[in-house]
Order: sequence, then C-alpha cells, then structure tokens
Amino acid sequence: MSAPRAATATGAIRSPRRAVATVVAIVFVDLLGFGVVIPILPFYVRSFGVSDVFIGLLAASYSLMQFGFAPVLGRVSDERGRRPVILLSLAGSAVAWTVFGLAGEAEAVLGVAGAVATLFCSRMLAGAMGGNIAAAQAYVADVTPRERRAGALGLIGASFALGFIFGPAIGGAFASDPVVAAADRLLPAFVPTTRFSLPSFAAAGLSLTSLVLAVLFLEETERTRTATRGGTFVAQFREALSTSGLRDLVVAFFLVSLAFSGVQVMFIPFVADVYGYDASQAAALLTYVGVLGVVNQGVLVGRLSRRYDDRSLALVGAGVLALALAGIPSAPALGRALFGGLTPEGLVSLTPELVALLVVLACLSFGNGLLNVSLATLVSTSTGEESQGSAFGVTQGAASLGRTVGPPAMALLYAAVAVWSPFVVGAALVVPTVALLVRVARGPTTTTTG
Repeated sequence: MSAPRAATATGAIRSPRRAVATVVAIVFVDLLGFGVVIPILPFYVRSFGVSDVFIGLLAASYSLMQFGFAPVLGRVSDERGRRPVILLSLAGSAVAWTVFGLAGEAEAVLGVAGAVATLFCSRMLAGAMGGNIAAAQAYVADVTPRERRAGALGLIGASFALGFIFGPAIGGAFASDPVVAAADRLLPAFVPTTRFSLPSFAAAGLSLTSLVLAVLFLEETERTRTATRGGTFVAQFREALSTSGLRDLVVAFFLVSLAFSGVQVMFIPFVADVYGYDASQAAALLTYVGVLGVVNQGVLVGRLSRRYDDRSLALVGAGVLALALAGIPSAPALGRALFGGLTPEGLVSLTPELVALLVVLACLSFGNGLLNVSLATLVSTSTGEESQGSAFGVTQGAASLGRTVGPPAMALLYAAVAVWSPFVVGAALVVPTVALLVRVARGPTTTTTG
C-alpha cells in the first residue's frame, strides 16, 4: 500500500531531484546562518559581565525550544503542508537573529537584565523555528522513493555538516575589526555595527535568503493530509512511545543525541587539556570531522543503503560510534602503541598521538553519520506517508531533548569525575541503542537491496 502513495507524491512534483536539491539548499543556507553566531555567542554573553553559566543556559535554551516545537511543526506540516511551515520558520529565524543582534542596544534602554533577556528570547525563537528540520525531512520523504530515501536524507545531514563548517568562518569574518570598521563607514547610523551585531545580522540575512529560495523554487508536495488532532507535543510523545514501530526509534534518537552532543561540547576542552591545542587547532579538528561528515552523509551512506538494509547500517553505525567515543580518551596511548615509529620525518606536528586521534575521529564521523541517517530512514519507513511530519517532529524533538540535557551533564562529568568520563559515558549510552535496534530488526525489512 505504501508504494502507490510514494509514487503519487513524487509524481506531483515536476522534478523530485530538483525538489530535494532545493530543500537541501534551503536547509544549508539556514544552518549556515545558525553557524555564523557560534563563534560570537560566548563572547557576546561575557560582554554583559554575567557568569559563564549563561553561555550554557543560552545554548540549552535553543535545543529546549526545538524539543517543544519540532513535533508541533512536524504535525502542522502534515495538516497544512510542508511549504507553509518551512516559509514561516525561515521568516521567524530572520526575526530571531535580527533581535539577537540588537541585545547591545537593549542594554542601553533596559540594562544588563534586559539585554540578557533579549538574547534568551531571540535564541528561544530561533530554536522554535529550528524545528523546521522535521518538515524538511518529511518533504524529502514525500518526494523520494523508499529505496532512495536514505541517500536523500543523508544529503540533509550533509547540509548540516557544511553549515557548521562554513558558518563559523563567516561569523568570524563578520566579527573581524576590518569588516566592523568598513560596516561602520558604509551602513546608516541607526544600524548597530559591532563584532556581535554584524554576525547576527548576517545570520538573519542568510535566513532571508533561504526564505526567498523557498518562495521562488519550493513546490508543495501532494499527498494524503491528516485531519487536525489538536494534541500537545506531550501527547504526541506519549502516542509515539506507545507505538511499537516508533517507540524504540524515539528512544534511540534521544540516547544518541545525549551521548554525541555532550561529547561535542567537551571535545575542545579535552584536546586543550590533553593535547595542549589552542582554539585554532581545535577548530581545525572540528573542520576535519565536518568535512568527513559531508562525505559520509552526502555520498557514502546513500551508496551503502543501496546494498544493505537500513537496520543493519544503523547497527553498524551504533557499534562504530560507541567504539570511537570510547577511543577518544584512549587515543594518546593507542597512538604511542600503534604508530610510535611510523611518524614521517619532517612532519613534526603529525605525532603518533595525533594520528590515532585522527583515525578515531574518522570512525566517529562515519559511525555518527551512518547511524543518524539510518535512524531517520527507519523513522520514515516505520510510519504512514500521511504522518511523516509528525514522526520526524517527535524524533527530532527527542534529539533536541538529548542536546539539552547532554552538554551540562557531560560538562559536570568532565569537571567532577575525570577528563575521560564524558566519552566513556557517551559510549555506554550508545550500547542500549544497539539493543533497541536489534529489537527493531526483528520486524520486517523495508529497504531493498541491490
């Protein structure tokens, strides 16, 4: 029964491939804007003279709102269409980042408390609008046949990675003294031109660019639409957790995001404390992981999905991810044991410890990309064509909850227990995911081989 519905959905779009490319471009440009503010966020908070605790709270506020609104936006996209939800969320993101850049002006009128409140309100609005990823994933599922869905959803993941590669670089450029000075000369006097406001306005401009792309090129998909249910996101989670085909996947999304997001936060302190790396060296490692993520999710996962079923790929991804997470704190010892005599002459910076870390990070990127794309594909193939948005909304909400809880929990482990503890705990959190996927694998396969 599912194949005719998929055929109808793809038949309603003049060019499904162009439709997927349009959605991927829109997501990329929007996430580019999200990445732009990453380098300035800690310094922006500190500029108001408040505790660094607010940095973590501000980061968590985004994911918390995404947790609440991803299911809502996903359900609305089932009821009203993908295109209206994507357009609304892009417009909301443009407003959010514009207000984010005006926090310094708010301080002059409302004081420090008002400025910090402005940061939180704008960041929370951006998080709420960031729930549009569920609608974007559902759109891809609408226009892509099941056997090609993993590759198409992998492109969404690749656009994430690209956004996080190029976004911070653009943000750093807009925060640089020459750009700020040039903007101060060229822009009207009423436009704030600081190293914090300009990246924020650039992020708003990128969201507006995505909005224009969506208005001009994004077609609406034709499919069976659900009637309004009117339930809250809590009710949606309760319903998903009571559905055998979706429950294990929702829990898996939560555990993987909890493990991986916490590790992401503590990786930079780890390489600073253990390897003695500065910010630029740590950023180079993150760029390395991001580039691998683009290749893995944009190319490799799609090819593997045409040869192996999604459940098997998810199981392999979970196993590789768990081993890689546990391998991060072991990388220096592994490097000395395995590569001690293999460092090429003249490459002083390429130490055995670094070689081992690069290998572990390659495995980390591969395992995470394989697992996340395969989980998303399993979500798509485990629910009806008319409920794709709701299913993706719930699973993205679960992932956002993990990203809300993970960073402060892993930071506490790092500070109070040991530097290795967040990574080992992260690996331990992935183990139940393997058990959940084994249970999912008992059901009928949905991906064809060939």
